[in-house]
Amino acid sequence: MKTRFTATALMSIAVVSALALAGCSAPSSSGGGSSTAPVSQADIDKAMTTPTTITFWSWVPDIQNQVDMFEAKYPDITVKLVNTGTGSVQYPKLRTALKAGKGAPDVAQIEYQYISSFRQTGSLVDLTPYGGAELEDEYVPWVWNQVSTDDGVWSVPQDSGPLGNLYRSDIFEAAGITAAPETWADFAEQAKTIRANTQSYISNLPGNDPGQIMGLFWQAGAKPFSYDGDKTVGIDLDSADTQKVVTFWQDLIDQDLVSTDADFNDAWYQGFSSGKYASWQTAAWGPVFLQGTAANTSGKWTAAKIPQWKAGEDVSGNWGGSSDAVITGTKNPIVAAEFSKFINGATEPTLAFANEQFLFPTTTATLTSPEFTDAASDFYGGQKVNELFAGVSDTVSTDFEWLPFMDYVYSSFNDTLGKAIADHADMSAALTAWQDDVVAYAKQQGFTVK
Repeated sequence: MKTRFTATALMSIAVVSALALAGCSAPSSSGGGSSTAPVSQADIDKAMTTPTTITFWSWVPDIQNQVDMFEAKYPDITVKLVNTGTGSVQYPKLRTALKAGKGAPDVAQIEYQYISSFRQTGSLVDLTPYGGAELEDEYVPWVWNQVSTDDGVWSVPQDSGPLGNLYRSDIFEAAGITAAPETWADFAEQAKTIRANTQSYISNLPGNDPGQIMGLFWQAGAKPFSYDGDKTVGIDLDSADTQKVVTFWQDLIDQDLVSTDADFNDAWYQGFSSGKYASWQTAAWGPVFLQGTAANTSGKWTAAKIPQWKAGEDVSGNWGGSSDAVITGTKNPIVAAEFSKFINGATEPTLAFANEQFLFPTTTATLTSPEFTDAASDFYGGQKVNELFAGVSDTVSTDFEWLPFMDYVYSSFNDTLGKAIADHADMSAALTAWQDDVVAYAKQQGFTVK
């Protein structure tokens, strides 16, 4: 791997921000550019050879490279790229433009957990008539389920974040530990050993990052949400599986075996550089992020699979990832759809995303390409980290949904479970409070909660 992004740039991809849905309404279908009948190859050929300009909103660093590749293949098409900085900046602007009926882009980057909210307001073009459903076999199944439902294909996957475990081999060895934990029970025992024999915590659980908690819930087999695409939602944040997760971490926190520092700030970065944290249960974008954040620890880290709840299992969750959706109101849906499909599916742009921009791949072709999997990292002692996480991607459960108001869910986390983590308070009770608050909000917004 190569380090070419600053921590801030990588954070803009990985970190989830709370967003406001208030005031959003479904855009008019007039002039939407969507189709109910499949477009023909002749229609596509005509559209792609007709001088056309589309607008693309994204915050991925250097994504102009992929735009250039597309324009080289289709010289009659011009893509105007607007780099919005982060999703927290882009989403409110997009919702405002959709409500006003003007100013929205043709294509926009949307994280998986927010697709439902844009579906709920009728803001995404169903890509099925534009060949969207035919893409299914090109993507990892669980990723494909993030962008598709029984009634449509709403976006094209761009990157993902299957969970693994990065650990400081030198700190583990100093504590007399020679291997990564295979189970969470092993993790808890190693936490005691590391704390007793070194100055380190085995890990850090932040109280300000609901995305990481969701990934841990996902890996534990929880299914906290469901959504029918209309007005019925399922909310099961307070379940046996989620309680299992919070009870486990509560015990470690209470014993002062895990720290609870807020993440993605200077103190947290220093925690990795100084050896305060001996491991990080993170997504597949984590290895490169850490490489740029704690460069002074090069050669001391190893990548491993996430610990399992049951010995012998091999399951993971996901934290992060985005897609590119065609926005309702576009006057050029064919070109917009072809653009989304090309930059996220063709060999050249997807390999560039993976090897140069360090977005973790979603296509099976890139995940199995030697150009991706054979890369050895000096930071990880020559380990083929891409190869390890490519295997992890196959172990993520396909059955994980989101609510159409995840902005509120994440905001509520900060006031309930997140606060309990930061304050070393009762996390089990806070999880129940989180459930109750989200259910109350759903009902206030007119949803039927099952």
